[in-house]
Amino acid sequence: MTIPVLLLTADDALYQHWAGLDGLGWAPARGHRLTDLAPWGRRGVLVIMDARLLPRADTDIPDVPTGLQVVVASSHPGDPEGQRALVAGAAGYVHAYMPLTGLDRVLRHVMGGEIWVGKSMLSRMLSQIGQAVPESSQDWARDLTVRERDVARYVALGHSNQSIADVLGITERTVRAHLSAIFEKLGVTDRLMLALRVHGIDQTATQGTAKGVGV
Repeated sequence: MTIPVLLLTADDALYQHWAGLDGLGWAPARGHRLTDLAPWGRRGVLVIMDARLLPRADTDIPDVPTGLQVVVASSHPGDPEGQRALVAGAAGYVHAYMPLTGLDRVLRHVMGGEIWVGKSMLSRMLSQIGQAVPESSQDWARDLTVRERDVARYVALGHSNQSIADVLGITERTVRAHLSAIFEKLGVTDRLMLALRVHGIDQTATQGTAKGVGV
């Protein structure tokens, strides 16, 4: 059974790249402009949208039509553009010419209700959360060791594994081991969920979880 996906771009070369998804269980359809989204809104399909169709940076992006799960794809991805797209309701932000196997994985994560972003954007999001929201009560840390609590706090502030390893004087492999234990003990699956837990933010208010960065 194939899954419909709307490929929204005016660039024929980019469309040909995305159209290769038909060999991975997808049924691509072609759109050329933002107005082509409206007829699909009632169908609940996935959309890959060329970032060049987004309005200028000084103009608000129209909200994503109800029922659509949109992944914005950019040939020159940048965090500000990606954040604008996510605020408007996009479920993912990727490189336009990423390998089709990777794009297939992104679409399937999004179809499962998750959000997909890259490493740098996720780090920036975590840093912004850490700056804007004070740490919650210590309930989240009750079952963690002292070192696991340290690792969790640094992750919640947007630090990379290598950065945490340097600060704590341990290896990156040890940081990954601590993160695996933290994820299991707290029942979270990624860094964003961990940050929300540390800062006491209600995860039911978010639009799924963010993928793109492992332990």
